[in-house]
Amino acid sequence: MNLQINIGVDDVGPYLIHSRREIIALLRRLTGQRELVRMIFSEGEEAVATAVLEVGEDSVIIDSAPSAQQLERVLASSSISFDTALERIRIAFFATRIEPCMHDGLPALRIPLPDTMVRLQRREYYRVLTPRCSIQMEKEEGPPPVSFAVQNVSAGGIALIDDEKVLNPAKGTEYSNCELMLPGAQSVIATLCVMNCCDITLYNGRTARRIGCAFVNPNAAMLALVQRYVSKLERDQNARLHGGGL
Repeated sequence: MNLQINIGVDDVGPYLIHSRREIIALLRRLTGQRELVRMIFSEGEEAVATAVLEVGEDSVIIDSAPSAQQLERVLASSSISFDTALERIRIAFFATRIEPCMHDGLPALRIPLPDTMVRLQRREYYRVLTPRCSIQMEKEEGPPPVSFAVQNVSAGGIALIDDEKVLNPAKGTEYSNCELMLPGAQSVIATLCVMNCCDITLYNGRTARRIGCAFVNPNAAMLALVQRYVSKLERDQNARLHGGGL
C-alpha cells in the first residue's frame, strides 16, 4: 500500500478493511450516493476530482481525468490513491494498476478491486467543509452572484449544495468566473465543470442538489492556494483528533 494521502493516524492497521464483500458494498454505496472522490497520482503531486461509476466482482470503474494530459500522467503512475467521505466517515483506497476503458459510451478508467480499504471509524474526523462559492450566472440581465455552500473541497474540485436547484446539473456543463472564498485565505477564481449530481435530504428534511465539480485548467498559483488550504484543514483536524478535542 502506497499512502500518498495523509490519513491522519500513525497506524492505519485498526482501520483497514479486508473483507471483499464489505469493500464491494462500500464502493457501491459511493456509486449510489455519487460521492466526489479525490484521485491522487504523479507520486502524490497531482489530484483531480472523479467518481466511482461501477463496481464489479473483480474491478472498479472510475470516471476519467478531465484532460488528456492528466489522463496520460494517471496512466503512467505506479500507484494511485483515492480519498473520499461516506456519510462523514473518511474512506481511502489504492491501486497500482489502472487502464482506460469505456462506460456508457464515455471514457473511463478501470482498476482492480482493492484488496483493502481504509475506513476511519471516528465520524468526527472528516468534517464537512463550509467555505462559500459565489458563481456569476451568465444571463443577459446580469444578476448578482449566487452563493452556494461547499460541502468539500480538494485540489481537484469541489462539491457544492444547490439548495434552490438553479444550476444546470448536466455532466460537462461549465461555469466560468466562479469565486471560491476560502476561510482564512484569499479568494480564487476558477472555471468549474459538472462531473456528477444527486439529490440529497438535508437535516431539516428539505431536498437539495449536490453537484460535484472539477476545476478546469487551474493554474499553478490557484492549485497551490487550494492545496495549502486543504493541508491546513487536515493539520487542524489531525490536531483535534490527537488532542482529544472532539
